[in-house]
Amino acid sequence: MSLESDRDAILAKTQQLLVAIAGGDWNTYAELCDPSLTCFEPEALGNLVDGLDFHRYYFNLPNPNPTPVQATMIGPHIRIIGDVGIIAYVRLVQKLTDGKPTTTAMEETRIWHRQNGKWKHVHFHRSPA
Repeated sequence: MSLESDRDAILAKTQQLLVAIAGGDWNTYAELCDPSLTCFEPEALGNLVDGLDFHRYYFNLPNPNPTPVQATMIGPHIRIIGDVGIIAYVRLVQKLTDGKPTTTAMEETRIWHRQNGKWKHVHFHRSPA
């Protein structure tokens, strides 16, 4: 594959992942992620999380906000190193909170690994912007 097509694939897979997260679509999320996914994120309170069980908990919660959620990647920067793709961006999330539009921002870095010809999400780091 060409460098440009790999970058396009990483961007598309990341967008698909964000849509799955916003929509609570566990099946798509789990398919995109390697079972040994690792992460640092605010919900983990400074701990390295290993595996998908931690994330499944949030997908299984009842949706307290049934209104639409939109996630937008701002300034994605993509680097391909062999079979590894790294994408860094700010994610803006728009939703209604108590009937009022709100926007939150997170700085995110996601690492993808090409396994058997498919890109799998293997690690991410999220921090408040």
